[in-house]
Amino acid sequence: MIDDITQFVIVLAIMAGLTVVLGKWMARLFTRPAHSFIERGTYRVLGIDPDEKMSWKRYGLALVLSNAAMMLLGYLFLRLQQCLPGDPLGRASQPPDLAFNTAAAFITNTDWQSYSGEASLSNLSQMAVITFLMMASAATGIAAAGGFVRGIGRKRATDIGNYWVDFTRAIYRLLLPLSIIVAPIYVWQGVPQTLNAQTVATTLEGARQHIIMGPVASLEAIKHIGTNGGGFFSASSAHPFENPTPLTNALDILAMLLIPAAFTYAFGAMTLRRRQGWAFFSAFLILFIGSLALVYGAERVGNPMLSAIGVDQNQSALQAGGNLEGKELRFGQAQTSLFVTATTATTTGSVDASHDSLTPAG
Repeated sequence: MIDDITQFVIVLAIMAGLTVVLGKWMARLFTRPAHSFIERGTYRVLGIDPDEKMSWKRYGLALVLSNAAMMLLGYLFLRLQQCLPGDPLGRASQPPDLAFNTAAAFITNTDWQSYSGEASLSNLSQMAVITFLMMASAATGIAAAGGFVRGIGRKRATDIGNYWVDFTRAIYRLLLPLSIIVAPIYVWQGVPQTLNAQTVATTLEGARQHIIMGPVASLEAIKHIGTNGGGFFSASSAHPFENPTPLTNALDILAMLLIPAAFTYAFGAMTLRRRQGWAFFSAFLILFIGSLALVYGAERVGNPMLSAIGVDQNQSALQAGGNLEGKELRFGQAQTSLFVTATTATTTGSVDASHDSLTPAG
């Protein structure tokens, strides 16, 4: 138990330290007037005036219409999947209702999947639709939050900034850099990042097994950094290709917590109310630790239905004890508990184990 608590303390301490660093960067992202070379090029290509000051109505309209356009593009792509090149497995296009559900889920950061990713989507769809919409929806939420906070800090101003600038900066200055840092670590730990659709392995019995592959690491990075959820595979982060080691599991947890935690610091810096920002951070941390205590307690007590028939749940093949039904023994009770608390607190929705076996503490 001491080792488990040590893991909790280490992860949360790293998160707290990164909160200040990333919070300062996010505050600059929303307040600095200068644009980078690539940002100015993007504005020119898209015909955007970065100096336009938007009222909240104009800001909101730009957000809604741009998201509607991206959702439509995602829908059309999924409907035309079987007509597009690059899928040697020949997976069929999604039917109209499923394509609409998929595009709507991922553009709204809901990321609810009513399909099996490895069976339903080509690698091109995983990149051009799922990964793209994950990036766009996360940038939309960050931009909307930044505009809202800016509006609070500008009591006498008639504008809340420029949506296109906030959206573009959220991608170029925040989401892409973090993804570029995280994705190679996933690859190093064994997460696939390839355009090959599958690999064929020969089992010990001599049978041929087809193993689905694809650009998993890049999707996993924005999936957790953008608190999106879903997964390349239907098992989400419980799949060994999405989450192969305890290090990737811990990195997933940090990635989910990082931007939500840093936004509390950015809020205080942007509104010149740093104490209020830290008050938000403290309140959220207290709620998080309380939830973690409940989940961890439930993981340790075991399943009362098994205890009723005389099963000793304190002895397992790995001497782990506790509630092991549906659990990933690679990660242990501590990381399993921390992951499910983080994914729920940040509304990410990815899973690294099966939590239908959770039982109420006590």
